[in-house]
Amino acid sequence: MSALRVNALRLHFPNPVNDVAARVVAAGVAVVALVAIALGQPWLSAVLAYGFCARVLAGPTLSPLGQLATRVVAPRLTAEPRWVPGPPKRFAQAIGATLTVAAAVAALGFRAHGVADLLLAALVVAATLEAALGVCLGCRLFAVLMRWGWVPADVCAACADISSPAAKALRAAASSRPRGVG
Repeated sequence: MSALRVNALRLHFPNPVNDVAARVVAAGVAVVALVAIALGQPWLSAVLAYGFCARVLAGPTLSPLGQLATRVVAPRLTAEPRWVPGPPKRFAQAIGATLTVAAAVAALGFRAHGVADLLLAALVVAATLEAALGVCLGCRLFAVLMRWGWVPADVCAACADISSPAAKALRAAASSRPRGVG
């Protein structure tokens, strides 16, 4: 793929992120994971793994669920966009990628369906908390890791200091973003 084509795809994780769209993605993840467990469809763990890996790499750009959430569902909701820092959301997506890749390997590679179902059940809990209550467990873990110094403050200046110039710039950028993007 040429460099020009890669730039056209905008392979980056957005910052800021529309939390409304993120919660729509989380709802979709919870539903797909529940269907995988309830109907015994382990191949869906691979579909979820692709989606998480795609979102870690490029935000919603390469993710069908991300595209549906940002371009179709979130813009049609009555909720106003709520802009949040991108790095914690990307970290949460990476945790989801780890869980779903492990579930796919367990189910499809080792036929360890019980292990896969446990991993997907953990994902259902986290995704449901995000979708229903706006509680992002990965984001909270990211904040703890920042507090402990394991994640450098320059990874997310807006996360490190809410009164920082970076945080103010994030809020200014968020106020000028079109609805549903993120």
